Amino acid sequence: MTRADALQMGLLSAFWGISFLLIRLSVEVFPPAWVALGRSVFGALVLLAALLMGRHVLPPLRLWKPLLLVALLNNVIPWSFFAWGEQTTSSNIAAILNATTPLFSLLIGLGLRDAQLSGRVAAGVLLGLGGVALTVGGGVSGGHATLFGVALLLAASLGYACATAVAKRTLSGLNPVGLALSQLGLSALMLTPVALSGPQPGTITLTALGALLVLGVVGSGLAYLLYYGLLSRLSATQLTAVTYLLPVWGLFWGALAGEPVGLTSLLGVLVVLGGLLLINRPARTPKAAAA
Repeated sequence: MTRADALQMGLLSAFWGISFLLIRLSVEVFPPAWVALGRSVFGALVLLAALLMGRHVLPPLRLWKPLLLVALLNNVIPWSFFAWGEQTTSSNIAAILNATTPLFSLLIGLGLRDAQLSGRVAAGVLLGLGGVALTVGGGVSGGHATLFGVALLLAASLGYACATAVAKRTLSGLNPVGLALSQLGLSALMLTPVALSGPQPGTITLTALGALLVLGVVGSGLAYLLYYGLLSRLSATQLTAVTYLLPVWGLFWGALAGEPVGLTSLLGVLVVLGGLLLINRPARTPKAAAA
């Protein structure tokens, strides 16, 4: 990994990390469906410009069913649920709970027999779940989260994991920019009738509108470009480091915005990260074990 790659990984984690605070600022005015719609539209515009300038190609029309399903699981549901959940839960708690996505991905992989359960992996899962329990307990007792909000955030993280499993089986080998653009475009199409028929935005403020704009352009569009650019040069294992940084950035941005952070929640994030590190630690080869 070059120094430029490391810098871009840090930038990507900061973009995704600040998204949780931007969501909380957006939902002060915009209903959850509107937040998800704005994020999809603004992000799609960035990706459309990248597609035209880079001569990328869209996925073939015959894949519209898996594309629609991935857009639903990876964009419509998680982005709506994160906005809904953050109406009653602080952004730093949301960032910590987002780190459960790799745990859900592993459990889905075990169910589909794409992954193998070892003692180390089982210990990592249990440690991660224990960290989530600490985070939730600290947030609820401190008044920074509700059980309903936490349930929505965990459901959103599960949606990300399900989308990854579907994409691996049905959308491998496609142009990444075209794939991301098609997802956001389909997400916007699905969210438009929901947003128009549901609750409407209140009095629009510059803060909420600016947060939604940055959320779409930076937290979605530019973040996708950075992610797929890094993925073309680095392994998926190396990119898991971004997962470890998201809760840290979430706590940092939340603290800058004046959100309180309890000691129990801080301990929870450390336990969650410890579990993820244990899960993703490379298994020892027989030669290394003998040594």
